[in-house]
Amino acid sequence: MQKAAETRAKIIQQAAGLFNQQGYAGSSMSDIMRVTGLQKGGIYNHFNSKEELALAAFDFAIQLSSQQFLEAIRGKRHAIEKLQAMLQVYRQFVDNPPIPGGCPLLNTAVESDDAHPALRDRAQQAMTSWRRLIIRIIAKGIAKGEIHANADPEAAATILIATIEGALMMSKLYGNEVHLERAIEHLHHYLVRELRA
Repeated sequence: MQKAAETRAKIIQQAAGLFNQQGYAGSSMSDIMRVTGLQKGGIYNHFNSKEELALAAFDFAIQLSSQQFLEAIRGKRHAIEKLQAMLQVYRQFVDNPPIPGGCPLLNTAVESDDAHPALRDRAQQAMTSWRRLIIRIIAKGIAKGEIHANADPEAAATILIATIEGALMMSKLYGNEVHLERAIEHLHHYLVRELRA
């Protein structure tokens, strides 16, 4: 049983990098067989469909990303410090992504829209979880007097996520980190000037 679980985990890990780089639609069963080193039957022993594998691979990729954010904020006391630490994680995504291909949430959200509703729903769940974490940090910061009492946690979460994800997309598209650097610098100013109490 342990060997089956190890094989399944290996398939998920290798497929996650493939899907994140080539997309769900752009990854054929032949591609999956190539990266896993397994025949089609070996893959279908563990997954009923390509979509089931894609969902498991997305969950794996998001878990890796989430671990980086949680490690970055661990030990930070002040809400602004936590948010700044999260921005630094994004800076690392360009040169050292948690999974090949960059941000799995951005990649999946862009690809899945109406074409792949199950993947879109999973991406939406991951985004909701990400937004809730930021909202919680800001709300606690307000309660502790670290963030302005009139700050809107939901609006701030939208500003932070939309700015950084958009900058990641531009940096990836142009092959130039300057877009991400500009966004991070702008958001640092936003956190200190607009949110810090």
